[in-house]
Amino acid sequence: QVQLIESGGGLVQAGGSLRLSCVASGRTFTTYALGWFRQAPGKEREFVASISKSGSSTNYAASVKGRFTISRDNAKNAVYLQMNSLRPEDTCVYYCAADVNAGMWSALSNAAVYDYWGQGTQVTVSS
Repeated sequence: QVQLIESGGGLVQAGGSLRLSCVASGRTFTTYALGWFRQAPGKEREFVASISKSGSSTNYAASVKGRFTISRDNAKNAVYLQMNSLRPEDTCVYYCAADVNAGMWSALSNAAVYDYWGQGTQVTVSS
């Protein structure tokens, strides 16, 4: 079992920055990969970024590449999403997820492989 709690969402102007955090508990943190996903009202959940168990491999959606950075601190059981140059279209609920069956270098974008999810944190970007 993995419990995930996100924080750091809020309201920001376009062009601004936010840093999301997700703290995990339960299963040993280094045994699973982690991902960030987001969902806007009436839309499907979409992949944002993911990171492998060791943090050596990362993967980004094309829409956020160069603006967002995913990282993890295995000593703090935490994964972060640094979001820069935010746009109104980034307005979504952001979710942290854990993939407990990941290979050593896996950082997958398919939401279906993720086993545990947080409750989400709202990010609103005003124009």
